[in-house]
Amino acid sequence: MDSRLLMTLQVAVAGGQKIGAVPRGTRVTAPIAYGHFEGPRLRGKVLPGGGDWTLLRADGVLELDLRLTLETDDGALIHMASFGIRHGPPEVIAALARGESVAPSTYYFRTTPRFETGHLKYAFLNRLIAVSSGDRRPEGPIYTIDEIL
Repeated sequence: MDSRLLMTLQVAVAGGQKIGAVPRGTRVTAPIAYGHFEGPRLRGKVLPGGGDWTLLRADGVLELDLRLTLETDDGALIHMASFGIRHGPPEVIAALARGESVAPSTYYFRTTPRFETGHLKYAFLNRLIAVSSGDRRPEGPIYTIDEIL
């Protein structure tokens, strides 16, 4: 299966809202303050108001439910929703929790972004499947998003 780079997306996370223990694990909502994205066919900024709804399961897997509004540099609005998981060795996950930079090859961080837009120039986003690999940095995650061809 072939793929090509769609974009690199970086977001800045504001202070987490700790919901606490819920039936399926521990829930935290992380508001997205801002961000930016760039790829061969689109670039722009992340509008404030999105968030990442995370659930830390009993097995140590972190479920990620990211929802954003992207604004391209020519003014188009794109809704992005992405579900994924992050897990790894306990010492790596602990380093991430302390805000340390960790090599992305030492843990698993994958998501499946979906896009919706009414803008004709970017309508191709409505018809593609994408996967991303993540890199959790102290300032916020970076997603490398590839379109599956």
